[in-house]
Amino acid sequence: MPASPSTARALNDRLALRLLQRDGPLTATQLKTLTGLSRPTVADLVDRLQGAGLIQVVGESGADRRGPNARLYGIVADRAHLAALDVRTDSVAVVVADLLGVTLAEATLPIGSDTGTRPAVERAVAMLERTARTAGTAPLHSVGVGAPGLIDPVTGELRNTAGLPAWHRGLVTELQQRLSATVLVENETNLAAVAEHRIGAAQDRDTFVLLWLGHGIGAAVMLDGKLRRGASGGAGEIGFLPVPGTSGVPSSVNCEGGFHSLVGSAAVCELAARHGIRAWGSPEETTQEQDPAAAFAVRAALRAGTGGEAFLEALAGLLALGAASVVSVLDPGCLVLAGEVGRAGGDVLAARVEERLARMSPLRTEVRAGTLGGGAVLRGALFAARESAQEALFAPGE
Repeated sequence: MPASPSTARALNDRLALRLLQRDGPLTATQLKTLTGLSRPTVADLVDRLQGAGLIQVVGESGADRRGPNARLYGIVADRAHLAALDVRTDSVAVVVADLLGVTLAEATLPIGSDTGTRPAVERAVAMLERTARTAGTAPLHSVGVGAPGLIDPVTGELRNTAGLPAWHRGLVTELQQRLSATVLVENETNLAAVAEHRIGAAQDRDTFVLLWLGHGIGAAVMLDGKLRRGASGGAGEIGFLPVPGTSGVPSSVNCEGGFHSLVGSAAVCELAARHGIRAWGSPEETTQEQDPAAAFAVRAALRAGTGGEAFLEALAGLLALGAASVVSVLDPGCLVLAGEVGRAGGDVLAARVEERLARMSPLRTEVRAGTLGGGAVLRGALFAARESAQEALFAPGE
């Protein structure tokens, strides 16, 4: 059935708003070209969106820079603010941005292992509130939270997971209760995959697997442009994958003996030490002190030239063990080595893993280095918050 006039207007307005968020600012003529709508229809939607306070004239374009056709329209970015949180085992990082994703304020809070649950939650919430005030007076509309562990695919709640601090769940609950903003929780590795897909190493791939290499190990599955979370939200819990070369097998509450035991940061540092590679001590890396020790080890091996080749070859072999299982089941065609360690290894480590995979599997798989490092989680959380705000604030007719 043909759409009613009101439905057609709503669809046209939403299309224009998405284009302005993605490609703006744009002139009315550019909107006409990109939407395929008639000039009168575009003129009407521009008037509606301006009247609703969603877009505004932000400049002029063209040689003469005068007249209605030269006006550049852009999203009213300060209508509301967004926040993104990256919740780690021992820290919380926050970014506050406008509706176009431009960073306005950011902060990081270390949280020691001896900090109680309530104090940790209070400090983290207070940091977010301070950062939001620093960013300006616009209300905080949506908050994206990236956290380790299982996210219930039905309720969206962070599940109680052994081995993770109790304050993680407490923080999410406190944010949901205290803030008037929408709070969205997603597994950290899934958010990293979203970011690498949007602006990182997998922009040209709708199907790929991201292997997160940081303090711990995780994976995210993107098939046909959609995240696949699994029945219980646990798709990608590759740290529990049984692999050869460990001292045992993992249990339901402990991934020791699984793939984590081979390629978690501590294991990579032990491997580096056996090959005479120091994980710490390079003065030029003092600004990256938040990186896991394994990232320092990989960079040191790359600097060592031939002296680091044996370590890199051994690491690539271990990574390929876990990756081969994923490849044999999903056949994604592309594997992204993400996180701080994946970025540190760059194309050199990626090429070695690809070569090892080619020996182990008949399924051709390109291996790429992630480009966003540890910042991928925050970027992904910001994308989640932005989409939530867009659906609510930029809904035509509201």
